Amino acid sequence: MRMSYLTDPRVLIVAEHASLKYGGEAALPLHYFRVLRRRGIDVRLIVHERTKLELQSLFSNDLDRIYFVEGKPWKRFLVKLQQKLPHRLACFSFGTMLRLSNQLEQRRIARQIMQKHRIDIIHQPMPVSPKEPSLMFDLGVPVAIGPMNGGIDYPPAFRHRESRWVSLSLQIGRLFANGVNRLIPGKRHAQILLVANQRTKAALPKGISGKTIELVENGVDFSTWQSTFKKDFADSKAIPHRNATSQNPIRFVYVGRLVDWKGVDLLLPAFKQVAKQLPATLEIIGDGVHKAALEAQARSLGLMEDREGNSTAEEGNLRGSVRFSGWQSPTNCAQRLHESDALVLPSLMECGGAVVLEAMAMGLPVIATNWGGPADYLDESCGILVDPTSPEEFVGGLAAAMTKLALSPELRQAMGRAARQRVRQHFDWEVKADKILQIYQMAIDDPSQCSVEQAVTLQQQPSFST
Repeated sequence: MRMSYLTDPRVLIVAEHASLKYGGEAALPLHYFRVLRRRGIDVRLIVHERTKLELQSLFSNDLDRIYFVEGKPWKRFLVKLQQKLPHRLACFSFGTMLRLSNQLEQRRIARQIMQKHRIDIIHQPMPVSPKEPSLMFDLGVPVAIGPMNGGIDYPPAFRHRESRWVSLSLQIGRLFANGVNRLIPGKRHAQILLVANQRTKAALPKGISGKTIELVENGVDFSTWQSTFKKDFADSKAIPHRNATSQNPIRFVYVGRLVDWKGVDLLLPAFKQVAKQLPATLEIIGDGVHKAALEAQARSLGLMEDREGNSTAEEGNLRGSVRFSGWQSPTNCAQRLHESDALVLPSLMECGGAVVLEAMAMGLPVIATNWGGPADYLDESCGILVDPTSPEEFVGGLAAAMTKLALSPELRQAMGRAARQRVRQHFDWEVKADKILQIYQMAIDDPSQCSVEQAVTLQQQPSFST
């Protein structure tokens, strides 16, 4: 049910990107803009021009509400330097420099928009890092930043996957973060700081003066993840409920980037253990720098499908195969999830994990790492969380979880139903829109007077602290 307000706020969203194609945190500003515009809210958006074509195709009727920061030659040079570094270090160093330079331009544009359109509140939903400084301050209106989600490292048993110099560089950077946030005090001055969990709250810079509100970072756009299959979802029996046969194997799916911290190199040997026991397939959807290495690993394990979809298994006792499908559009991903029996996300450093919610929306049980974001979304009613205690135990735990679901169609169906109910109740973007509008109104009215008692009752209230 939609919330109603005495006056709808005039909102300016400021973000580095707004893109479904980029995925991850880049999708968050796009969804806020999309949902608020659909409700008739006077909302505007400032982003980098690299997502211009996508936004033009998605919001052809609202192009006068979207403003773009232009790319500069010197920024493209920094991007090239950034690509030569490990991902986390690149994001923390050159990436921060690029984003701050873009924010300087966004700040200039924001002032112009505010003078012309009488903006009530500025919302900066990304970057989601709690440590990264913000230039959105002293602009004459309340500022809400987040939901942020961070403060995560590899599980202790997997710290060896990150080089010592990268870990040391990140530790030094975090030590300097408080000083940088004193010089660039956007987060220290913001009226509202949204955090996805207590872990992120603990990672915020020192000296925060505004209120922190706990609000889940990700959400599900049901218009994408269920509307295509509306007829199926009217019937609970549409959730997979069948036994595996050689003609109709159990279908597992992974969706995400093919990078080191996603743990796909651990998923492959785990799936091999499953393939020795029963007919199964694993579809890997996504692209990334490790794709060629992962394909080579699957081939060496005897799991790789050939171009005709036939297994190239060298071991006669294997009853399963792996297919790499590359990047897919959200609509195609929804179709692939609809055709699958369970999602597996073995990520070792996942702050969020939107794909977990998307799979849940499609009525799929989820197997994920008991670390970071997925542990915030899943419970035992709708998924299996595998403890990352050691590489060997983690591989064995993934295999055991996949085997358990494969052998029990009743369990898959029960978990799928629970997953769909849970995501509808707590993670629907429409529910999030109700919450964010409530937060906007509180910040506009007087954030210093906000209290838990003022919160409008919802299925899952945001939690407040000072």
